[in-house]
Amino acid sequence: MALRLGKRKKPRREDKQLKFALKITDKVLDDQTLKTLAELLNAKRFKSLDYAVSQGKEAVVFRATRHDGSFVAIKVFKFETTAFRNIVPYIDGDPRFDIEHARHNKRALVKIWARKEFSNLRSAFEHGVAVPQPLALKENIIVMQFVGEGGRPFALLSEVVVQNPPAVFEKILISVKKLYAAGIVHADLSPFNIMVAQRETGGGLEEEPVLIDLAQGVSIRHPKAQEFLERDMRQLIKFFSKLGVEKDEGEVLGFVKSGRERV
Repeated sequence: MALRLGKRKKPRREDKQLKFALKITDKVLDDQTLKTLAELLNAKRFKSLDYAVSQGKEAVVFRATRHDGSFVAIKVFKFETTAFRNIVPYIDGDPRFDIEHARHNKRALVKIWARKEFSNLRSAFEHGVAVPQPLALKENIIVMQFVGEGGRPFALLSEVVVQNPPAVFEKILISVKKLYAAGIVHADLSPFNIMVAQRETGGGLEEEPVLIDLAQGVSIRHPKAQEFLERDMRQLIKFFSKLGVEKDEGEVLGFVKSGRERV
């Protein structure tokens, strides 16, 4: 007796692999997000979604493999678990984004949040800031450069043993200065939002910090930009003071703002 086949439409190959990849994260992403991921897959932005490298309440970041075998990062902002109170203060008041039509629409707000990070990354990258290069944006998903080596992401500043704290601190300040010159304040800079590439070279260990998570980054014309910048610097100074690097907040702020003549 022949087996009876169901009439349910067979899922596309890309849908099956995406559902499997999302399942292993123990996080539920809605059907619209799955559809957007499939569209990016069909557009050959990546070949396979590998695994989650970072998870949070607002977003999950996957490593993905491209057709040439290289890797990219896929950042998916979640519609259901992103909290209004966490993101509105960083959008409201930023002259680059209008949220009036989205103030009470979470899905629309999350899409603006994704667009905001993509815009910040693009401006930062164009101004020579050490950030992941943004490659594509669609709805609530960003495709960006994978920050790692051999398919493994670099560790966060909070997780590594820094070999040369003064040099790493100086490199971070240079990036923040360039970011400010681009008209942006990170607004959530901490050891948890900085990755450190550590590579062995002929001259010893090379340490290169990379700024990540720029969704909350605001224009320097934002009414709280100065407050956010000062908070960023205090957090950095506090962290590096534990590593023996003593810096004056006023001098640090002056250095960062010296790259731009007018606010």
